[in-house]
Amino acid sequence: MKALGVSMSDEAAGTAGPWALPGPAKELWQRLMNVVGGDGARSGAMTGAVTAFLVRVASAGLLYLSQIALARWMGSFEYGVYVFVWTWVLVLGGFSTLGLSTLVIRLVPEHRERGEMALLRGLLRYGRLIPLAAATLLTVLALAVLQFRAEVLSEPFVLPAMIALACVPMIALTDVQDGIGRARGWMNVALLPPYVLRPLLVLVAMVAAHGLGWPMTAVTAAMAAVIGTWSAVAVQTLLLARRLGAEVPPGPSACPRGFWLGTSMPLLAIGFSELLLQNTDVLVVSQFLEPDDVGIYFAAAKTMSLVMFVHYAVGSAMAGRFAALNARGDRTGLLSAVRQAVQWTFWPSLAAALAILALGQPLLWLFGPQFSAGYPVMLVLVIGFLGRAAMGPSELLLNMLGQQRASAAAAIGVALLNIALNLALVPAFGLMGAASATALSLVIGAGLNTAIAWWRLGLRIGIWSNLRLA
Repeated sequence: MKALGVSMSDEAAGTAGPWALPGPAKELWQRLMNVVGGDGARSGAMTGAVTAFLVRVASAGLLYLSQIALARWMGSFEYGVYVFVWTWVLVLGGFSTLGLSTLVIRLVPEHRERGEMALLRGLLRYGRLIPLAAATLLTVLALAVLQFRAEVLSEPFVLPAMIALACVPMIALTDVQDGIGRARGWMNVALLPPYVLRPLLVLVAMVAAHGLGWPMTAVTAAMAAVIGTWSAVAVQTLLLARRLGAEVPPGPSACPRGFWLGTSMPLLAIGFSELLLQNTDVLVVSQFLEPDDVGIYFAAAKTMSLVMFVHYAVGSAMAGRFAALNARGDRTGLLSAVRQAVQWTFWPSLAAALAILALGQPLLWLFGPQFSAGYPVMLVLVIGFLGRAAMGPSELLLNMLGQQRASAAAAIGVALLNIALNLALVPAFGLMGAASATALSLVIGAGLNTAIAWWRLGLRIGIWSNLRLA
């Protein structure tokens, strides 16, 4: 480029000779270049966020395809049974991580920044074995309850539940390995196996079962879920082992279990509260309404929750960066990262929400004509999702900066509030009551985390405080 009398930096800035841009366009271009190609950490974080978002979008496509196939093949009753069972599998698997799936996102960058290789090796090894053992124990206990106290569930739910429980240890292991990958910025390793490969394999297994003439019931779907979950976690484990083997040299391992568990217990409370916040509505609806209603609500809620992919993507990309900047004592960099995270979360979420609402009726119809009745649920839930997006990944920021106890107190309070609201509103207002309870809880939870960040850390997280471009 110098041979043409134009430097690369001049060209990038849009200031060179005949390529010069007019004032407003030049300012817009420079702002874009600052975001996309700024410092390495920023551009790396954006790349990670975009990768995480694209993976979740691909996952959404596969999940939609598989859920539509399940709903049409199984009917709303069997589909509702499967949704109830799988929701409990996710709750139990998430609980079994003991909070270590979040703790690794914070500690892996900290140990690398400080050169604490023995602690890093111990975390990578025992940080996975402990949740795997806890999940296995929990699975055995749950199977024993179903075997000897089958009356805890009505008959259509028992056998699918017993089969699907085999996924609980693998869900726990996947969550922890997801955290390790996110901590290192390896979004493909962290996200592709659980969010793309797993639903793809479940769909393939169901297609094969359908082709073989197997009954399209919740039992068959649970068997397909076992195949997809175990296969995906095997692939993720191999990919992660290859990456870690190239980066972490062999040597002694430290295992400060007391510190890990003492620090992770608040994170466990947060994670479990988040699982309850995400799934209480489905579980309460299943207790008061028919399985058909469960299927309709689940389809509507999961369609609208596509908005949260942006929140998840930004949190995945920025969590490790928050922890590293804090360990480094870089307050200026932390403030800049918070500003970026809030803006990257809210504006794309708003655009996604408008697009999903515009396509909501056709998307629900794909599940079956009766599922279109869930569209009003989407109109209520979007308020909660956008309210949460307006306050950025506040819960992850608190967890990465050592404020997990305060965040846990807020999360537990909101989870209990959500349960109370669902129990009060679902019997009276049905699906709209469940949506209202969830939306209100989401906004209150995000507001509490935002207040904690301001009171304890002096960080303004709301979008209204971060409108200036970074």
